[in-house]
Amino acid sequence: MTSYSTVNSISELSGLYGDPAPASIGKVVHELTPLYLKWIMLARFCVVSTVGSGGTDGSPRGDDGPVVRPLDTKTLALPDWRGNNRMDTLRNIVEDGRISLMFMVTGSNTVVRLNGTATLSIDPTLIKQFEINSKHPRSVIVITIDEIYTQCARAPMRAEIWSGKAQPADLPTVGDLLAEATSGAQGGKPYDDDWLPRALETMW
Repeated sequence: MTSYSTVNSISELSGLYGDPAPASIGKVVHELTPLYLKWIMLARFCVVSTVGSGGTDGSPRGDDGPVVRPLDTKTLALPDWRGNNRMDTLRNIVEDGRISLMFMVTGSNTVVRLNGTATLSIDPTLIKQFEINSKHPRSVIVITIDEIYTQCARAPMRAEIWSGKAQPADLPTVGDLLAEATSGAQGGKPYDDDWLPRALETMW
């Protein structure tokens, strides 16, 4: 394996990058202010990051309305809708509780980040609040807010994520990736053909 020069201390890191811009510190809040709340309530998608004994995990979460709901100015609720039952995020929350969320709004290059702690609730009253077509999440992630702030918009701008460009024609499908990982035992075109209809029937 190739060996690379590394940064091994905070002082070395600070010398490399210098001081943070004043706005990057001033934008940080520690509860849901009116405008941060408005922004987050317009987000239908977020990435949830957690950590546990098995390592770190990043998980996409999306909904047909706000991806989270406020319980008070310091607390958000995130329903755990149907997925693949790997439970990486949920396992980490039970073990550790540290959590970060990255909220995105379609068309906006602004990203809102939130750091805090989480617990996993199975309280029937809370779960009932998320009923859709008589279906409920099996649990709700309850997030206590430590800090909220906006992220520099340069990364989405560089990536042109909202440009509307078509995906590459040779982009591997999930079926392709699954077939590669299992040496053809699973996946392939049959998996891809079946997945979308099955997902639409089991969205909630």
